[in-house]
Amino acid sequence: MLARLLVLLLMFGITAAALAADLPAPPKAKAGTTCVAAAEVMRRDHPDMLKHQRDDTLRLGIRGGTASLRDCVACHATRAADGTPVPVNAPGQFCQSCHAYAAVTPDCFDCHATTPAPVKEAAR
Repeated sequence: MLARLLVLLLMFGITAAALAADLPAPPKAKAGTTCVAAAEVMRRDHPDMLKHQRDDTLRLGIRGGTASLRDCVACHATRAADGTPVPVNAPGQFCQSCHAYAAVTPDCFDCHATTPAPVKEAAR
């Protein structure tokens, strides 16, 4: 009985180590910026935060809330070697890396831009 328990624990330990090695490592946000919530809160609650913001915007006309998808993209989009923004839903990028790991396909970017607005438009 003890031998079986040890085998199970060993198997679980190897599985946990293998899973930990495959965790996504998305690019970091822009230096000097802070997110609207702690990382563990964002990992768990960001879909609900975005849905709440969507409902406020679409149904009540309230824009510029704390969970704005535009602000997320502006902060988390990385830049290619030539300086152009890399879409956040490109393989290995911020949104896509975690969504691929969780095996979910969000439809946010069917309508929303995946790169920040050019500086002249963002200033408006």
